[in-house]
Amino acid sequence: MLERFFINPMALNSSKLVKKDSLLKPFARILKRRYEKSILCELEFTNGEKKLKDVVNQHLYYGLHRTETGWIFREKAPNAKSIYIYGDFSYWEIKPEFALNKIGNGDWEIELPFSFLKHGDLYKLWMVWHTGADERLPSHVRRVVQDDKTKIFSAQVWDPPTAYTWKYEAPSRPTHPLIYEAHIGMSSEEEKISTYWEFKEYILPRIKKLGYNAVQLMAIQEHPYYGSFGYQVSNFFAPSSRFGTPEELKELIDTAHSMGIIVILDIVHSHAVLNVKEGLSQFDGTDHLYFHQGEKGYHPIWQSRCFNYGKREVLAFLLSNIKYWIEEFHFDGFRFDGITSMIYWDHGIGVDFLNYEQYFNENVDEDAIVYLTLANKLIKQLNKEAITIAEDVSGMPGMAAPTKDEGIGFDYRMSMGIADFWTKIIKTKKDEEWHVGDIFFKMTDKRNEELTINYAESHDQAMVGDKTIIFQLIDKEMYHAMSIFTPNLQVDRGIALHKLIRLVTLSLASGGYLNFMGNEFGHPEWIDFPREGNNWSYQYARRQWHLADDNTLRYHQLYLFDEAMLHIIKRYDILKGRPQICWQHISDQVLAFYRQNTLFVFNFNPKQSFVDYSISIPEEGEFKIVLNSDLAKFGGFSNMDNKMTYATFADHQSNYLKLYLPARTALALRKKK
Repeated sequence: MLERFFINPMALNSSKLVKKDSLLKPFARILKRRYEKSILCELEFTNGEKKLKDVVNQHLYYGLHRTETGWIFREKAPNAKSIYIYGDFSYWEIKPEFALNKIGNGDWEIELPFSFLKHGDLYKLWMVWHTGADERLPSHVRRVVQDDKTKIFSAQVWDPPTAYTWKYEAPSRPTHPLIYEAHIGMSSEEEKISTYWEFKEYILPRIKKLGYNAVQLMAIQEHPYYGSFGYQVSNFFAPSSRFGTPEELKELIDTAHSMGIIVILDIVHSHAVLNVKEGLSQFDGTDHLYFHQGEKGYHPIWQSRCFNYGKREVLAFLLSNIKYWIEEFHFDGFRFDGITSMIYWDHGIGVDFLNYEQYFNENVDEDAIVYLTLANKLIKQLNKEAITIAEDVSGMPGMAAPTKDEGIGFDYRMSMGIADFWTKIIKTKKDEEWHVGDIFFKMTDKRNEELTINYAESHDQAMVGDKTIIFQLIDKEMYHAMSIFTPNLQVDRGIALHKLIRLVTLSLASGGYLNFMGNEFGHPEWIDFPREGNNWSYQYARRQWHLADDNTLRYHQLYLFDEAMLHIIKRYDILKGRPQICWQHISDQVLAFYRQNTLFVFNFNPKQSFVDYSISIPEEGEFKIVLNSDLAKFGGFSNMDNKMTYATFADHQSNYLKLYLPARTALALRKKK
């Protein structure tokens, strides 16, 4: 049965990836091998008779489940000598009657009467192996809580008397996702950990009003250390209890759907926390149940555990985890974290990816590629409308190509280099040296056949030790010169460039756009979670929404611009077409391009405004301004009359518009009907 999946030399030339990119031709055999490995792995799961979605059900087998006659608990721990369940029901004593039975294949099981466990009870496992014993939380636990005083984590029986009733269908998948990246805990104005309910009540309406059609939730999977930003996961099936209950998370997602907003989970399958008492590390007394053995199983920078994607049990665990989040919580897609770390044995640390050979050598973990391919197949089987996004800085070919075309299957790849680009030119280039050709190239330097999510900055740039764009531009003036009544040249510059940077990043996106919570209005300062070094303060782990709402502050002006910018992008479906360069003048620092019948013009020149500046345009007619970054309400100077109509004129070759272009200003114009 399997012989038909071995490489046929004649098939190498039929690869759709190779046909679209001739530079891949020398690597056609490797691409074909990887594709066929994923097919073979899929067959191992399905026997060629079912679909992945029908067979990846570990979450329905392992863990604690209510049956018709009582409770049943199962766990996988091949190296265990004995396992006990203990908790409130046993008065936290380890008793022989609560020993699990070994049932084969490394699995353990115990059945308990209904009377032994009730909703809200706490419990743990006592794991015994040949060389020791220790407490553990179940591998598939769905609810974990932390004691406020002792800070100890325990599993919790979660069996509410009434299941959550879903009220709304998920909205249709947006053609071009406009993503609002958010962290539940730090979404409040107050110095505390915010909740799912508060986010639903107060933040979702903001996201809706601004015009974003997708929200990407960070830090949902349970993590022991709050300051890890959710990227040190301990309990993969448990939504973080520090934000509220599973039902409150479901209500948040349901409410988002009622607003026409899809919800994307920032899923962490690239690594796991080192913690043994709370997580999967050394779960059954060995270091290799879920992870690579020895040094290979430890990430040298992140101080975390690295999954062994070559083990079927690990694949089943991770694939089941995906199915669980889709079916149980109705997530509409996933942003996969840390893919570069997953697919390269050196985790991409300190590597500049400069040539195709780097994608096709012994440094690539092909088992990780197989897993990602299967993950994308599974997601589409469960929900064909679901969105998948790869956080990969390496730019591996085929990452965002369909699996049917022998790609890895993601819908989009994060354009991670754009944020680094903006940071670099702000820090190293004088304003007069900003090269509009470089800007256009960086925004559009991607495979046409692989869509990307553009962003000027994400949560990474907001972390302590780094600086957001607004902080790089304005610095200490943020603290005393952001009133509209306080003239300040540095603030004027920062406000102007902040708008231009975000608009050019968005308007040149090939697939979608992302903004991190608060950056739309230039949120001041950094993000610093409570820790010993700051006396466990929440001062910098929150969002100061009042700044955006105060119409006497410049933050409010940026907030209004973000809303207006998204409005025209959506109204005119700007991201549907491809940008066509109209004008690119390096010394003038003027960039103009035409997209979806909309002319975008950027004057990055810090000093010179241009009168009657000629811009070539693909069609003739009369044009009106639909977006002007220089409006006073956006923090500009209103140097232009937005009501003016601009008529094209022609020479023997092209049509032209003559425009007034104030310094550091962006315009969008549309043809009058």
